[in-house]
Amino acid sequence: MSYNDEIARLLFEFADRLEATGVEYKPTAYRRAAENIAEHPEPIDQLAATGQSAVETIDRVGDAIASKVVEYFETGHISELVALREELPVDMAGLTSVEGVGPKTVGSLYDELAITDLDELEAAAEAGEIQQLTGFGAKTEQNILENIPFARQSQQRERLGEARPIADSILDHLERLGAVERLEVAGSIRRWKDTIGDVDVLVASTDNEAVVEAFTKWDEADDIIEAGTHKSSLRADDVRVDLRVVVPGEFGSALQYFTGSKDHNVRLRNVAIDQDKKVNEYGIFDVSELSDPEMSSAQDTRREGVRLGGNTEQEMYEALGLEWIPPVLREDTGEIQAAAEGTLPDLLEESAISGELHTHTEWSDGRYSIREMAEAAAKRGYAFYAVTDHAAGAGIIESIGLSDQELREQRETIETLQAELDIELLSGVETNIEADGSLSTPTDVLAELDVVVASPHSALDQESETATERLCKAIREPTVDIIGHPTGRMINSREGLAVDFTALAECAADHDTALEVNANPLRLDLHGEAVRTVIEAGGTIAINTDAHGPGSFENMRYGVQTARRGWAESADVLNTWSIAELRAFLE
Repeated sequence: MSYNDEIARLLFEFADRLEATGVEYKPTAYRRAAENIAEHPEPIDQLAATGQSAVETIDRVGDAIASKVVEYFETGHISELVALREELPVDMAGLTSVEGVGPKTVGSLYDELAITDLDELEAAAEAGEIQQLTGFGAKTEQNILENIPFARQSQQRERLGEARPIADSILDHLERLGAVERLEVAGSIRRWKDTIGDVDVLVASTDNEAVVEAFTKWDEADDIIEAGTHKSSLRADDVRVDLRVVVPGEFGSALQYFTGSKDHNVRLRNVAIDQDKKVNEYGIFDVSELSDPEMSSAQDTRREGVRLGGNTEQEMYEALGLEWIPPVLREDTGEIQAAAEGTLPDLLEESAISGELHTHTEWSDGRYSIREMAEAAAKRGYAFYAVTDHAAGAGIIESIGLSDQELREQRETIETLQAELDIELLSGVETNIEADGSLSTPTDVLAELDVVVASPHSALDQESETATERLCKAIREPTVDIIGHPTGRMINSREGLAVDFTALAECAADHDTALEVNANPLRLDLHGEAVRTVIEAGGTIAINTDAHGPGSFENMRYGVQTARRGWAESADVLNTWSIAELRAFLE
């Protein structure tokens, strides 16, 4: 995790604790500062080293917050945050992971019932104590109780977007070591699952002691869990990182084995058995002649048989007559059969993305001007950029959502800017899909815009049939081009709408409406399995970062990998198309 992300996390906690203790206005200021620091292109630690005034150059970071940032780098803590933790000694992250429990609720529950963690919250709800409090009631208590299991589960796995930067950092650290010949992450993080249990790192080296030593001396490590001769584990920013060192000739087989998934590996072993072969972390072996006692006794029991490969992953698959299978597909959902038949998809690459179709600017809740966002998109090599600020509606703060008149004024601004910028600008909106499926923006206004993204932001606890029909009603509206973050889920925070993805995919395909993979790592919505359902129905995917600042464009990789998990090829993704093809689809 970068120092920018670390400081942002602390400021978000600061805001939550201020809000929990009844402080008004300040929490919003801290959250905006946290967002801008996370998005800032320069390392916050370098700015802090220059002085407080340098930190204050970040938008919406005033002297009070800047002084806390400098204090953190000088002392290792923020004294006011320490005091707030002592004043309210609760597991803020754990309690607020329960849907419907915000910072103010945490404060009330602590004041009234001395609740500090999930266990105490569950016990109080089961005892009927919460409904006795003013402003709660039996329904609120029941909702809290029902959402605690999901909250517990979310605490056991890390979001991909939080773990992947840690993985990238440790890879960068170890790559500089001369003793390292090859290295890669393994496990669920290599398969780009939306949540992971821990970060698995695999290294090929003949000097395992040097690698383990370098690993344990990583400056981002918070504590060392264990350090052996070939294995070591540490914790960085509450994420467990496990290292395994193997001999170079077995790197490919170990990488295949430890990448998984378990179901994929079981299926692969069965394919090997049918061919009188054996696969494991040490290689792939021909075991057809093991009936010979002399040969059998001469073999290492772990490496028995004639070794056919294992230096690379490709050798592991080719020895079984299979194409190499990209890690994102290794879930035992037909990929091994496709590899045998030569029908694996030509998966989407991030380089194929030509533009963004769901972004926000300072006109709503973004933090940068249209010009700044468009220039940043052009700098990435994009051919087009769409402005889709929030329209007023349910789930949107009144001061953020744009009125019909403001949308028209913004469209005129975009038309004026187009002559000054070397990128195709599209005027658009993110309108709200209300609980009954209607849109919060009038049809005549939507018809004037280039891109209409319709998204659910409220009533996300509907039953499956109601939720599916709600989205389909929006899809059937001719002005709607894209359904944004279709379920409204927030990973590890809320489950979102319980949608029938098969019905949704068929409806979208029938009406030429794209379904979004929201690349924000807090969302990744649609998820991979749903993407595959859309593609199989003949539908179209749009991958967007939902960016509120230029830094969020970097999240595109999460959206692309999520789409790849759904077997997506370039042709399936709207924002890989040419401008002419895109315009034809939108019109």
